[in-house]
Amino acid sequence: MKHGALIQQALTTLVRMAEVEGDRLDWKILASSLQDMEQAFRVFYPYRHVRKIAIFGSARIRRDTLEYQMAVDFAKCVTAQGFMVITGGGPGIMQAGNEGAGIDKSFGLNIRLPFEQGSNPFIEGDPKLINFKYFFTRKLFFLRESDALALFPGGFGTQDEAFECLTLMQTGKSDLLPLVLIDPPGTSYWQGWESHVREHLLKPGLISADDLHLYTITDRVDVACEAIAGFYRVFHSSRYVGNRLVIRLNLELSDADVEYLNQNFSDILIQGRIEKTTALPQEVGSETEHLPRLVMYFNQRDLGRLYQMLRVINQFGLDAPESKHPEQK
Repeated sequence: MKHGALIQQALTTLVRMAEVEGDRLDWKILASSLQDMEQAFRVFYPYRHVRKIAIFGSARIRRDTLEYQMAVDFAKCVTAQGFMVITGGGPGIMQAGNEGAGIDKSFGLNIRLPFEQGSNPFIEGDPKLINFKYFFTRKLFFLRESDALALFPGGFGTQDEAFECLTLMQTGKSDLLPLVLIDPPGTSYWQGWESHVREHLLKPGLISADDLHLYTITDRVDVACEAIAGFYRVFHSSRYVGNRLVIRLNLELSDADVEYLNQNFSDILIQGRIEKTTALPQEVGSETEHLPRLVMYFNQRDLGRLYQMLRVINQFGLDAPESKHPEQK
């Protein structure tokens, strides 16, 4: 059976849990969590090779606001490039994202709440609308399925999503992906947020200056779209093989390009050099086996610097024809 060892491991874990005394509530939480995950796995599986962008923002933004229209335009822009859009399925910015993307390019990850959160008319009734019971399973799939994150102004939920994503990016617990914070022209929601970050996190040394490279702030839709498409111009994906970071690329870098990376980013290595390679033995048979790669002993700490290096790598491919289809993975 395909993935038989992992299936057996999951079933064995359930059996072990059944042998331990637990409350009824414990089992209700487990059963509902598994049901949340089952439906989400089924919905996303047919679209696993298409990159997706999660759009976050306030459910309270009215349709006649600049924020709403920018979210519509942003969703139209990225779906025209071939991406799909994931929203929370509700009103406000979420509705704008689904409206701009259109139903064929939209997912909705709704949460059942006693107030505020019904599904919006642009995703209602679509099989790609998933209704979650728990916030934590919903958030799991936002982060698991998204290849980019775009945040518009919002309340506690949007702030939570921003800091959650940054925490996972800063600690290397998420895939490498772009995060864009979008302000309507003439406003300063995210600029004010960054001022707070600089004053109360960076200044006292609670984060490093390189952490500011984890995100992009802009008030232009075209810049936000390019920040995402450009992230996958040369970079394709990454994984760890043992203690080596493998960066898969859409095109092979020249020896001179790799030498430039070694001269400018050796500080993020614990040993050795950044080297070109084909698929490692552990990767043979994977869907990305054909892609060229870089391999390095990354220190797994300086993620901000790693994101800086990815920007340089993507600049190497500005004129490459292979860079025209970043939305496939």
